[in-house]
Amino acid sequence: MSSPSASPFDRWLADDPEVARLLGEEAARQSTTLQLIASENFTSTAVLAASGSVLTNKYAEGYPGRRYYGGNQVIDEVEDLARRRACGLFGAEHANVQPHAGANANLAVYQALLDPGDTILAMRLDHGGHLTHGSPASITSSIWRFVSYGVSPPTDDPDKPGEIIDFDQVADLARRERPKLIVAGSTAYARIIDPMPFREIADSVGARFLFDAAHPAGLIAGGVHPSPVGVADVVTLTTHKTLRGPRGGAILTGADLARVIDGAVFPGLQGGPLEHVVAAKAVAFAEASTPRFRRYAEQVVANAGALGDALAAEGFRLVSGGTENHQVLLDLRTFDDELTGKVAQEVLDLAGITCNRNTIPDDPRPPFVTSGLRLGSAAETTAGMGTDQMRLVGGLIGRALRRRGDAGALDRVRSEVGELCGAFPPYPELAGT
Repeated sequence: MSSPSASPFDRWLADDPEVARLLGEEAARQSTTLQLIASENFTSTAVLAASGSVLTNKYAEGYPGRRYYGGNQVIDEVEDLARRRACGLFGAEHANVQPHAGANANLAVYQALLDPGDTILAMRLDHGGHLTHGSPASITSSIWRFVSYGVSPPTDDPDKPGEIIDFDQVADLARRERPKLIVAGSTAYARIIDPMPFREIADSVGARFLFDAAHPAGLIAGGVHPSPVGVADVVTLTTHKTLRGPRGGAILTGADLARVIDGAVFPGLQGGPLEHVVAAKAVAFAEASTPRFRRYAEQVVANAGALGDALAAEGFRLVSGGTENHQVLLDLRTFDDELTGKVAQEVLDLAGITCNRNTIPDDPRPPFVTSGLRLGSAAETTAGMGTDQMRLVGGLIGRALRRRGDAGALDRVRSEVGELCGAFPPYPELAGT
C-alpha cells in the first residue's frame, strides 16, 4: 500500500476520517518498514475478515451448549469449530479457545491447578522467561510463590557456547523446593525447548507440568519444534505470533483437566468471550494445518538462521551462539560496548527497521535500557522474504547502528528498506484499492 491516502480505510470509515487516517498510516508503516519483532506477524485477510465480523455483536458467556444468554446457536457452532480445529492441529484432547491473551491463559492454569501460596518453578525473566513466570511486576507473583531457574553461563567454546536451559539446575531446584507446578517456555530464548526433561523432573517430584508455547506454537504446528502436547499436563499458547492468527490465547489439555481449566477461564477470570476473535482463531488453525504452513514454518527457522549468521558477521554476539527457532537474541556489546538496546531500537526505528530492546542473561543494564536486541523472522517470512533477504537485512542493521550518528546514512538505509519492503508487501491484495 503506497500511501495512507491509497488505503481502503477511507471508504470503509467514511464517517470517521480520523480513525481512517490512523489505520491507513499504520497499514503504510507495516508495509514500508521491516517488522522484526519476534512476537508479531501478519495475519491472512481471512483472519482480518473474521476478526472484524458481526460476531463482535454477540454476548456469549459460558461454553457451547451452556450459555447464559439466548441466541447463541451460531456462536456455539463457531466455538466448537475452533475447538475441534485446535485439537486436530495439535493432537490435543481438549481445547479452550476463549483466553484473550497468553497471560490470561497462564493465569487460568495457575488458578485451576494451584492454591494461593503454592510454589511454581519457572524461567527467570532476565534469562528469557515471561512476566507471568513470576516477575514481581505480574499479579502472578502476588498470589503464588515462584522459584526461578535460568540458563547456563556463556563459554568460549563455539561448539558449546552455553546460555541454554540448565536442566541440572532445574532438577536441583525441583528437589529442594518441591514445586506444585513446573513451567517451561520463554519469551526471549533462541533455542528449541525439549519438553521431555521437564516432564521427567516434574514426575520425580510429583509436580504438574505446564508448557507455555506462546512463541513456538506455529513452529510446533508446522513440525519444526517438538510438540509438548501429550507430554505436558497443560499447554498454553498465543495465536498471534508464529501461529499467524488473531491476537489471543488458547489452552490445550487432556480430558481429565478440561472441566477445571474451563471453569478457571470462565467464570474464574473472564466474562464474555470475544467470539469474533474465536472465529479468527478457527481460521488460523485451519490455515496452520496445511502443507503450505509447514513449508512456512521451515522457512521461518531458515530465515532466522540466515539473519543470525549475517549479524554475527557484522560483529554482534548471538546469545547461546545461534538460533533454532524464529528468534535471534543479540548481545550488542561485542559490536559496540557503548551501544544500548534502547538506543539501538530507536536508531533502527529511524532506519525503518522495527525490533525491540531486550535483556540478555545477566544483563548489567536495567530492563528499560538493556544490552540486547530481540529479532524475529516470522512476519517478514509471511511477507515472502527468504534467506537472501534476511542476509541483506543483517547488513542493513549493522550499517545503521555503525553509522547511527549520521542522519544521511540512516536515510539511505531507510530508502533501501523501503525498496526491499516494496518487493514483499504483506497485503498485496489491498495495494492501490
